[in-house]
Amino acid sequence: MEVQGKIKMIDETKTYGNNGFRKRELVVTTEEQYPQHILVEFVQDKCDLLNNYSVGQMVKVSINLRGREWVNPQGETKYFNSIQGWRIENLQEETSGENMPPVPPMEAFEPADNLKEEDHDDLPF
Repeated sequence: MEVQGKIKMIDETKTYGNNGFRKRELVVTTEEQYPQHILVEFVQDKCDLLNNYSVGQMVKVSINLRGREWVNPQGETKYFNSIQGWRIENLQEETSGENMPPVPPMEAFEPADNLKEEDHDDLPF
């Protein structure tokens, strides 16, 4: 699965426990009618994938959904979900459009005056 949008926040890498478990959080804001702020966790060696990214960049993040079960001291079972990232790609053009051909100005296009509604096209759809 993937989530696509603009980086809203990149947290610092945090280390937990005696084993040195590492986690780093990223928030991506989707660009849709109702934008969503999606928290994605990167763990262990994947934390370093965020080093070359900054707030405001458009990215595509490959994710896995994770779920776990926990029984609290009162014996009640609780369930938790998390979103873990395993790859991130920059969606912005890094070359600033150097490889794209220039677009001619609008004046270079002639208006089509000879269109008739009764003319049928041969497109199959």
